[in-house]
Amino acid sequence: MHYADYKTILSAKNGMNLYRGCTHGCIYCDSRSKCYQMGHEFEDIEVKRNAAKILETQLARKRAPCMISTGAMCDPYIPLEDELRLTRECNTLIYRYGFGLAILTKSARIMRDMDIFKAINAKTKCVVQITLTTYDEDLCKIIEPNVSTTAERFAVLEAMRDEGIPTVVWLDPILPFINDTEENLRGILDYCIKAKVRGIVCFAMGTTMREGSREYFYEKLDEHFPWVKQQYIRTFGNSYECRSPNNHRLMEIFREVCRKHKILSKIDDVFGYIHKFETSEKQLSFF
Repeated sequence: MHYADYKTILSAKNGMNLYRGCTHGCIYCDSRSKCYQMGHEFEDIEVKRNAAKILETQLARKRAPCMISTGAMCDPYIPLEDELRLTRECNTLIYRYGFGLAILTKSARIMRDMDIFKAINAKTKCVVQITLTTYDEDLCKIIEPNVSTTAERFAVLEAMRDEGIPTVVWLDPILPFINDTEENLRGILDYCIKAKVRGIVCFAMGTTMREGSREYFYEKLDEHFPWVKQQYIRTFGNSYECRSPNNHRLMEIFREVCRKHKILSKIDDVFGYIHKFETSEKQLSFF
């Protein structure tokens, strides 16, 4: 871990990354790509110094409240959050200044901040977004080794449902030749149905690879799936987008299930819901 100085926390589209780097160890992580110009080892987490103070200044200057979202460059609930509590501090500021929150994670550590989510949701809207990639618990421990398992994340979705916190699932990535099966897809969708998620983000059944992330991914394929690396090389070469050969069939199943259970599935509809700021007449005393 190391600190770095920043002038801003919020992006032009009101997104924020409080950390840079990650220790989850997901074998497919795009954030390892060299295009992001991360000038430090990926697991050496960069912490934005005075992040909460900078965020408060930016929130106070805004003319009207809106949805604040966490980015995908780093999970806001990495283990370091237990010590620094930076995400919690910023979530609290978002509540105090009357903004909405859309937060994305793979970690059950998010349950710690349920009190803040309930408080935000009582005033405006809090959307908890959870990434799910595989229904197979053993496979999950291989491709996402240092983070909550799928079953643990499903438990988070259920808890949010029970507390009236809306949820969205990111069905991403689906790795060709590894978890691009109908069985896996239907298992994840069953979780989504039971948890009554509002929407599912799914661009396609596949993954993406760039310089930096590709090399790490191939290293892990050699370690865990030695027969798969050559399939990727033959099928995709150096392509950025790596769609599953089963993409068409799996996407048809995905759309059919979402339509049947009234789950938002069109990308524009899901993002529209996530980023739409709403107010509520309900009020909840907090702190």
